[in-house]
Amino acid sequence: MNFFRGVISGQAAGPQPSGAETIQKLCDRVASSTLLEDRRDAVRALKSLSKKYRMEVGTQAMDHLINILQTDRSDSEILGYALDTLYNVICNDEEEEQDENAQKQADDLGLQFTDTFVQDPEHVTLLLTLLEEFDFHVRWPGVKLLTALLKNQGPQIQGIILVSPMGVSRLMDLLADSREVIRNDGLLLLQQLTKSNAAIQKIVAFENAFERLLDIITEEGSSDGGIVVEDCLLLLLNLLKNNSSNQNFFKEGSYIQRMKPWFEVGDDNSGWSAQKVTNLHLMLQLVRVMVSPVNSPGATASCQKSMFQCGLLQQLCTILMATGVPADILTETINTVSEVIRGSQVNQDYFASVNAPSNPPRPAIVVLLMSMVNERQPFVLRCAVLYCFQCFLYKNQKGQGEIVATLLPSTIDANSISAGQLLCGGLFSADSLSNWCAAVALAHALQDNLTQKEQLLRVQLATSLGKPPVSLLQQCTNILSQGDKIVRRGSKVQTRVGLLMLLCTWISNCPIAVTHFLHNQENVPFLTAQISENLGEDERLVQGLCALLLGICIYYNDNSLENYTKEKLKQLIEKRIGKENFVEKLCFITKHELYSRAAQKPQPVFPSPEQMLFDHEFTKLVKELEGVITKAVHKSSEEEKKEEEVKKTLEQHDNIVTQYKELIREQDAQLQELKEQVACMTSQNEQLQATITQQQSQILQHKDQYNILKLKLAKENQGQSNSQGDGSQVNGLQTEELTQLREEVEELRKQHSLLQTQLGDKDALISSLKSGAAQTAEGPAGGSDDTELLQELEALRSQVQSQSTEIGQLKMERQDLLRRAEVGCSDTLPSSDSSLDAAKMAELESRLGAQTSEMERLKAEVKNLSESRAELEKRLDSTTSTVAILQTEKEKLQTDVQESKKEQDDLLMLLADQDQKITNLKWRLKQLGETVEDEDDLDTRDQTDDDDEEDEDED
Repeated sequence: MNFFRGVISGQAAGPQPSGAETIQKLCDRVASSTLLEDRRDAVRALKSLSKKYRMEVGTQAMDHLINILQTDRSDSEILGYALDTLYNVICNDEEEEQDENAQKQADDLGLQFTDTFVQDPEHVTLLLTLLEEFDFHVRWPGVKLLTALLKNQGPQIQGIILVSPMGVSRLMDLLADSREVIRNDGLLLLQQLTKSNAAIQKIVAFENAFERLLDIITEEGSSDGGIVVEDCLLLLLNLLKNNSSNQNFFKEGSYIQRMKPWFEVGDDNSGWSAQKVTNLHLMLQLVRVMVSPVNSPGATASCQKSMFQCGLLQQLCTILMATGVPADILTETINTVSEVIRGSQVNQDYFASVNAPSNPPRPAIVVLLMSMVNERQPFVLRCAVLYCFQCFLYKNQKGQGEIVATLLPSTIDANSISAGQLLCGGLFSADSLSNWCAAVALAHALQDNLTQKEQLLRVQLATSLGKPPVSLLQQCTNILSQGDKIVRRGSKVQTRVGLLMLLCTWISNCPIAVTHFLHNQENVPFLTAQISENLGEDERLVQGLCALLLGICIYYNDNSLENYTKEKLKQLIEKRIGKENFVEKLCFITKHELYSRAAQKPQPVFPSPEQMLFDHEFTKLVKELEGVITKAVHKSSEEEKKEEEVKKTLEQHDNIVTQYKELIREQDAQLQELKEQVACMTSQNEQLQATITQQQSQILQHKDQYNILKLKLAKENQGQSNSQGDGSQVNGLQTEELTQLREEVEELRKQHSLLQTQLGDKDALISSLKSGAAQTAEGPAGGSDDTELLQELEALRSQVQSQSTEIGQLKMERQDLLRRAEVGCSDTLPSSDSSLDAAKMAELESRLGAQTSEMERLKAEVKNLSESRAELEKRLDSTTSTVAILQTEKEKLQTDVQESKKEQDDLLMLLADQDQKITNLKWRLKQLGETVEDEDDLDTRDQTDDDDEEDEDED
């Protein structure tokens, strides 16, 4: 112990041992001491020496320290000392006093000890297990040690943690620790863990990392928070950057909506701390990661839609137009807004409607373009504005039309500054960077839009007083041909490159623009002269762009100008330049070092203004046209004719293929419809089968229940018969069943008597009906039977017939009288005869009327009697059938009763036989000397036993 105190306090009684010797003794003490206190003091001493003698402690003590971690798990203090010592040995802390060589040696030493530690992956697994300890003196140094290991050997440690069970989950628990020191160091640990490892990033994200990190950012004050907010944002960037799965999870979890409050900056923007600037810069980068152009188009569009719906884009535009915002935050905000609106029509329309808070209000696009063409603005800000303008016009034909419309004569407003005026002013200003930016911005207004290319040909510019206006196309070519007079020396290359890119974009895929360009007689000679000259290194790019422009004039030429047809232009190239030389100059564009840099991503990022030469969209145009222009220059007229014929053949073939495709689509649709029908019928069949199966199971279940109930009923009947002492059952028939049969017979008898009573009532009703029908007939009252009714009906019929005969005779007499009257009217008969005939006529008519009414009355009575007879016959038939049924039932019941009596008699006979057999058996047993107890003896014994039990109870 004195030795340890001497080491720690620095006092020694004798000669001071060297550091290596001291460390060796301490290591021996750690390895050999049996007392925990001695080992703890030795490890504490090693910790105090680990920074000064890093090499010696790491070389000699590492194995002993790892052994301490494995064996002394119960003592948190010695674990903390061991972890701190390992951290001091492995960690590469940068010290300001060290030079580069010393720092490099320290880094190499830390890397060497890290390799030693991770030679056995179980050491890392052991460290992960120790992180589960809640003790502060164990968990905190463990977190720091694992962070240092990840810094030195990240991929190797990541692989070990990835295959360790619950390895990442244990580290995620650090974010929930209530001690801020451990939580903050846990953030640093997770930053190192998630670097460049998509698998671990996904696991961390699905361990609810987004929710926890956003909660911590909110608790710490969002953009006004401290370094902890910065660490959370760096970890979020690690999880989301280049990880489409996590980006989709972030969007689907509605975490984009939680980003909006970060950008709610107040009106007072005077006090921006350095930490706030850093936090807001990282927040803007996080938004850009979600809508980066390198992401898949579908995911980017979905995030852009969410950002507009939740108001995040509106909040960013508010920062964009606010005053007092630092320049770097303003630049990053412009870049962020650019990518949020890029390719999204809704977001682009909203951005076009944003106005700056000025008097009078101006569109935000105009204010930004004013900054772009102002040479006093910072270079990065001007690049950001150009990128914003490009993103606003990307796949936005409506916005392109609005920008070009501000240049047309009919829409120019002299009282306000428009975007077109700013672009023209920048295009022809003395600042070469403004020239380049304006040319590229105007080229984006024409990108993939044939209509606007033709509209821009209408733009006229007033050059000076007294001179006629010239077109914008002509003015651009004038600047190119007179570059040395207009553009300042030293920067003319940037201006000419910008104008050439504008012209190439303008006339490509637009034969009318090509015709306008070739109509100026000076343009083609200027281009051929530029291409054929041997200029310096800086001018080679201009030569390549001139070759591209001339090649576009050949490829998109419609041969409307006789002097500049395709064939004549190719002949001119062959004579003045040479085809090989032309192609070589054309290749100068793609061979330029800045071309490949611009082709990588859409955002214009340049280290200096002088290197700002190529635009991303223009590089895609060059890639598309370089090959076709080379072929077009080398082709002869015959080859072009053949190619046209081949094109026509291919078009015909394409038409045929299109027809077949449509036929196949129709057949596919029919096939799909039939498949759906088959699937529907299959599903219906399955449902019916399931229903049948269910019903079968129900039937089986009901059968089982019926059998169970039957068994229960049999047991109950048997129990009842046993309790009554009957105890006999022969051929399945019991006394209970006989009783039930008797009850049924009695009930049937009652029903029979009831039916007989009803039958008597019906017979009485029939008799009354017959007597009533007889009384309704004329003449004396007849009998009550059917014979009398029939006789009466016959008499009525004969009476009706006689009366009908009489009526017929009367009708004949009437007709005779009518004829005679008509004859009498024509002759002059005496008046007395006519009066007699009239009286007789009236008498006959009255008799005829009486007979007719009498006949109608008799017919009605006959009809009523027929109906009554039919009804009585029907009732009689029904009564007869009822009586027959009742008679049948009565006979059946009598048969059942007879059978029941017979069965009962058989049972009684069987019981008597059985009793006789039992008596004979008892007698034989007695004859054989066996003791047989009669029922009387058993009853006497049972009574005696009961009396004995009562006596015992009384005692």
